[in-house]
Amino acid sequence: MKTYIYLLAFCSLLSCKKDNKGEPTPQNVSPIDLTKIDNGNRVMMQTFYWDVEPRGEWWNTITPKLDDWKANGVDRIWLPPATKGASGGYSMGYDPSDYFDFGDYDQHGTTKTRFGSRAELENLISKAHEKGLQVIADIVINHCNGGGEEINPYKNNEKTKTLFDKTHGNASEKFNRNYEHFHPNAIETSDEGGGFFLDLAHRVPYVQDWLWKKDESVAKYYKNTMKFDGWRFDYVKGFGAWVIKEWMKSVGGFAVGELWDGNPETLKNWVDASGISAFDFACYYAVEKALDSQNDMHHLMSDQHPMLRTLRPDKAVTFVGNHDVDDRNDVHPDNTIPKNKKLMAYAYILTHSGYPCIFYTDYENSTNKTKLQKLMLINRSLAAGEEKFHLASNTEYVASRLGKDKSPGLVLFLNNGNTPAERTITTHFKGKILIDYTGNSTERFATNNEGRVTLKVPANSYTIWSVGQ
Repeated sequence: MKTYIYLLAFCSLLSCKKDNKGEPTPQNVSPIDLTKIDNGNRVMMQTFYWDVEPRGEWWNTITPKLDDWKANGVDRIWLPPATKGASGGYSMGYDPSDYFDFGDYDQHGTTKTRFGSRAELENLISKAHEKGLQVIADIVINHCNGGGEEINPYKNNEKTKTLFDKTHGNASEKFNRNYEHFHPNAIETSDEGGGFFLDLAHRVPYVQDWLWKKDESVAKYYKNTMKFDGWRFDYVKGFGAWVIKEWMKSVGGFAVGELWDGNPETLKNWVDASGISAFDFACYYAVEKALDSQNDMHHLMSDQHPMLRTLRPDKAVTFVGNHDVDDRNDVHPDNTIPKNKKLMAYAYILTHSGYPCIFYTDYENSTNKTKLQKLMLINRSLAAGEEKFHLASNTEYVASRLGKDKSPGLVLFLNNGNTPAERTITTHFKGKILIDYTGNSTERFATNNEGRVTLKVPANSYTIWSVGQ
């Protein structure tokens, strides 16, 4: 009888909401429902990788994925350059020939682009809009390729492939070009950045008219006819920030520039000059050094290693992979984050400031997809409020978000070491039970009245801690 009474009392203690000191106990605290918390954070999806397959079917391939992306916090989809390139059906669009051929004209050996037909693209855009997704166009306005030969007086009467007309790579006959519209020309030898292929001359009035000024311009056709909502500007080192400013004055929308530079001050100055966002290459390289090439998590200490996301958080698009650095033989390994480190890298950018961009092949990887979806959910629920750095070592990094409004915040613990790790820190959670919302740890830990707690993380892994209920 006594044994029964003791068991009953013990079971009663476990089922109560508080222990005998009035504190919550790990046994009776449940995870909060993160789907009920919305801090407003969203992510962009890069919807392609280099040399996508199958050729001619990409628009149809990604259209069925829109519901899944939307349900997991995506609010914008970034498409590859959508018009005909000089490589025809093999072109990824970064060698633009006809800015108005979305798969309409038989030129460069194909009618469809590598990604599909115009009708298929329009269907994709329409379906995205129905689901509340913005569609971002990849715009390549620094250079052209695929024109016909002509005698060029600005190049000592050499033959240059600067002629773009109906029978020379510009079947649409919109924005016909010749040597007067590239560098060098009658106005200038080069613009601020220069470029490769044929360098468009942005100060030539005719070029400005066709790129953004006139009603039939590239910018206005993309926005008003094709219904794109924003812009990813390719290789913005090739022209002045004023070009972006003028484009944006003409059509507006969300915009991000590819300024491939790891210097955070250079990135900050450029976003200030252009008025748009930029990919945070400073953050990308810091994460790569921390997890791979230098194996030193001190690089994530933003007070010592500034990033665009710390200098201009509202203008920083963070990322851990893209079509230029992943799965390409011509990219040096020191410029990439290895696949087995990707989830740790995403845990970093999805818990810190900035607007994260998710790379298609990372998300559509069946091995990582569920874990990445959890991180995306944490981003739009717990990743809110001021950032607080706790510690860094060669292999470990701990930081907090202090929460805001209905979002309680979090503690991120990264471990790039080959053995489990534990650290004692002081959090903003006082007298609470902490749960790892990534699922990488099943343990629970109680903070004291000052918020002090010892947290753990498995080897080569990450945990993200927040309160239960």
